[in-house]
Amino acid sequence: MSDRERAAWSGPEGARAFASVVASTDWLLGYPFVFRALARRIDSGHVLVDYGCGPGVVAGHAARLLGARVLGVDTSPEMLELARAAGTEVAAYHLVENGRAVGLADGCADAVMCSHVLASLPTEEAVLSVFAEVRRLLRPGGLFVLLATDPACAGTEYASLRIGEPGEVYGPGDRVTVRLLLTDGTWQEMPNHAWLPAVLPPLLARAGFGDVAQHHPTVDEALLIADPDLARGRPWTAERAAPPLVVTTATAH
Repeated sequence: MSDRERAAWSGPEGARAFASVVASTDWLLGYPFVFRALARRIDSGHVLVDYGCGPGVVAGHAARLLGARVLGVDTSPEMLELARAAGTEVAAYHLVENGRAVGLADGCADAVMCSHVLASLPTEEAVLSVFAEVRRLLRPGGLFVLLATDPACAGTEYASLRIGEPGEVYGPGDRVTVRLLLTDGTWQEMPNHAWLPAVLPPLLARAGFGDVAQHHPTVDEALLIADPDLARGRPWTAERAAPPLVVTTATAH
């Protein structure tokens, strides 16, 4: 395995690598459905937190699309540095230290979105810690929208990712290698952790959430809401056969 493949999403080099991820499968079957769920509940008069915002691309898109005041939070100072330098419409960025978003008060958000953060969490306790912080940030009745990969799709070659190895079955928190396509046409392997969709509702309930719903977006659905050039630009054969992403929504109690 090359040095690039061994690198984690940490430090300046890891942050730059993450910013180079193509994520076409996510932009087809993930983010448009996150934005749709948010648009049903928030608008320009609301505050949206992107928990695990990385370089700020998705947060900036959400700000433009929804008109909400968007705040990005992340555990990586290097990611936040890239996000600030990008000059998107995100209102402000905050560092997560010791599990807490610095400078953000309890109940400050009307909604929180969180994309692919679970993959970096090795234990149930770590997942619960993130859910608890998201609950702290949300006002009662606020919406939590969570995007994650489904480890049950292990080994399938998607347009911009592969989750795990063919024939492997992964349990909660198991180590799983994910391959991601970069803008230069190369692939980067990253050590991740598997969290099956069925594991999440009881953990959300323990963290103070209810009304949990889960959805595997399909290509046919994406043709109606994703970017038309992206959606119709390729056959998406693997994505049609086994949609790899799951959108989970929950309400803060």
